[in-house]
Amino acid sequence: MTSHLTHVTAPEGIAPSPQYSHVVWGTGRFVAISGQCALDASGAVVGGGDAVTQARQVFANLERCLAAAGAGFGDVVKLTYFVTDVAHLPAVRDARDAYFAGVPLPASSAVQVSALVRPELLIEIEAFALVPEPVADGSAPDLRLIR
Repeated sequence: MTSHLTHVTAPEGIAPSPQYSHVVWGTGRFVAISGQCALDASGAVVGGGDAVTQARQVFANLERCLAAAGAGFGDVVKLTYFVTDVAHLPAVRDARDAYFAGVPLPASSAVQVSALVRPELLIEIEAFALVPEPVADGSAPDLRLIR
C-alpha cells in the first residue's frame, strides 16, 4: 500500500520542532480551506477578546470545513496562523493539539498581522489538505512519520 501522507519532522541539517512538521507530502485530492475565524453559524463573533475561546471556535470551524470535503485533521498538510498578537500562539497550539491528537502535526507558518477582517477577531487559520483517493480493497491509507 502506498503512503497517503509523509511527515518529515527533522530533515537533515534542520533542527527538529515538536510544534510542526518541516515537510509534508502525499497523494490524493487537494483541498484548500479559506481562513477561518471565530464566527458561529450565524456570523457572530465567539469569544470577543478571548484568544482561548476564539482558537477553539476556529478549530471547530476548520473541522466542519474539512468534513465538508470528506477530510479530517489527519489529512491536513499545512496550516497558516494569522494572529493579531504572537502572545495568542499558546492558545492556538492548545486548541490545535486537541484536534490533532494522535496524528502527526502538519507543516505550519505563523504571521502576526495588524488586524483581521473584524476588529474583535484575534485569530484566523487557513488549511491545506490532501484527501486520500479510495483504496481498491477499502482499507485506510498509511500515514508515515519520518524523524
